[in-house]
Amino acid sequence: MNAPVKPSQLIKGATGDWEIVIGLEVHAQVTTHSKLFSGASTEFGGDPNAHVSLVDAAMPGMLPVINEECVRQAVRTGLGLKAQINLRSTFDRKNYFYPDSPQGYQISQYKSPIVGEGEVIVDLGDGDSATVGIERLHLEQDAGKLLHDQNPTMSLVDLNRCGVALMEIVSKPDLRSAEQAKAYVAKLRSILRYLGTCDGDMEKGSLRADVNVSVRKPGGELGTRCEIKNVNSIRFIGQAIDYEARRQIGVLEDGGSIDQETRLFDAVKGETRSMRSKEEAHDYRYFPDPDLLPLEFSQAYVDALKAELPELPDAKKARFIRDFGLSAEDAGVLVAERESA
Repeated sequence: MNAPVKPSQLIKGATGDWEIVIGLEVHAQVTTHSKLFSGASTEFGGDPNAHVSLVDAAMPGMLPVINEECVRQAVRTGLGLKAQINLRSTFDRKNYFYPDSPQGYQISQYKSPIVGEGEVIVDLGDGDSATVGIERLHLEQDAGKLLHDQNPTMSLVDLNRCGVALMEIVSKPDLRSAEQAKAYVAKLRSILRYLGTCDGDMEKGSLRADVNVSVRKPGGELGTRCEIKNVNSIRFIGQAIDYEARRQIGVLEDGGSIDQETRLFDAVKGETRSMRSKEEAHDYRYFPDPDLLPLEFSQAYVDALKAELPELPDAKKARFIRDFGLSAEDAGVLVAERESA
């Protein structure tokens, strides 16, 4: 991030000031009519297991076939993030067992993602802005959904969401406060909606974030991070960061150490709690998916998509300021949502 840390962004502890370091992994469901590797519908809210193909259900002998529209939408998103588009990318298997993933693995992109480094310019108020680096964007399958409240003695599995295309957009650890993180997610959602590549509906789970939080003394070495999984609203992202940062500061100031672990955010209690430690974490044993060839396309394909991009929020804001004499704040409010701009 190109903005220095302000004193107001520091957290005061018993031993002095602390700086928060935040990185976000945003999972955005791709706007398409069919899934990433099958022709099953992506419609939300259908009857349980109504939109499940033989590929989604991992029936023996069923092979995945890439959905070209998902590729197109990922490239368009990368262009909207001013990112490097990789003309050759590969798919890998992320191996784990869970009832909502009948394959026993997730098809993702580990070593060679479709989109490389980019950036998002975030408005911070009072005329300030900051540039948040994008590390990568890759395509992967979403999992199904476990329902724990439908039956007192068992959990039920709905595979309608299984195989829906996700874009995982990974930021660099450039964010320094909960407010910055919230502004970043809001801006990213706005860009996705302008592009039409994700509807950004967090209530439906179309957009959710894994939040990586660590603390350090200002300018010091990076601390041990904890990952808060599947936070599904911008407000909850801010609450989770504030709680987790203060929890870590309390542990360190009491002479303890931070364990690298995965945590969940309890929205009712407004706190995070441990899910699994690094020692308990999965070894996913990534390896290239033998059923999928490398994904390759030409620079001409990328250039054609770039030429068709709509006017995005930053360009529209600059035009409103230039042509209509609006203040940066007023222009920012107008362009935040595509419908109002």
